[in-house]
Formats: sequence, structure tokens, C-alpha cells
Amino acid sequence: MKKFQERVQEFNDKRNWSNENEMKRMKDFLMNMCEEAGEAWSIIKWVDDTNIKELVEKHKDEYEDFIGDQLFLILKIANIAGVDSEKALERTLNDYEKRFPVKEAIEKKHGNVLAGGIDNK
Repeated sequence: MKKFQERVQEFNDKRNWSNENEMKRMKDFLMNMCEEAGEAWSIIKWVDDTNIKELVEKHKDEYEDFIGDQLFLILKIANIAGVDSEKALERTLNDYEKRFPVKEAIEKKHGNVLAGGIDNK
């Protein structure tokens, strides 16, 4: 994670994109993430659950692009905000392990407390 966060920073630095204007463009980067998610969603939005797996496999290249674009933008935002992405992910995983214990997660099948799940945050 750290290696890729540094690589994204280096990519931006070489293009003179790492400057005070990046903070001002934070909203643009977040909007770009929404747009990318919308593109991935549009492939499966009107299909029933039984066909989603087949469509995702059929459009695997597009989903790889989606994942790559999202990770790039997340790491770019991490750099702008001064966040250590590795530390942030570690903290989130630790939190999820506490909130969603294995036994209860398997029994309830999801974490949405409003739908009878187990998110006891």
C-alpha cells in the first residue's frame, strides 16, 4: 500500500500536479470516484442477481479499470489529506473485525442492524 501511495505521489510530482491547487480540487476527485462507480454500476444495474456474476466476468477489463481508477484516486486523496493509507486500512479492518465477529456474520449474513444484522457500532 505504502509503495503505491508513494508511486502516486511521484506520478503527480513529475507532472507538477502536487501543489496547493490539489486541495481545492478534492471535490473534483471525489466526484470522479462517483462517476467511476456509476460506470461500473451501469453494467449491472438492470439485471437480476442471478446474472450479475456473468456480466462482471464478461466485463472484467472494465472492472479492472474501475478498481485501478478508484485505488489511484483514493491514494491521491490520501496524499492530499496527509493520510497514511496503510494505517487507515489497518484501523478499518481492525474495527470491522470487532463489529462483525465471524460467527454472527455467518449467522446473520450481513451487517445492517436495521435489517436484522449485527453492526453493533
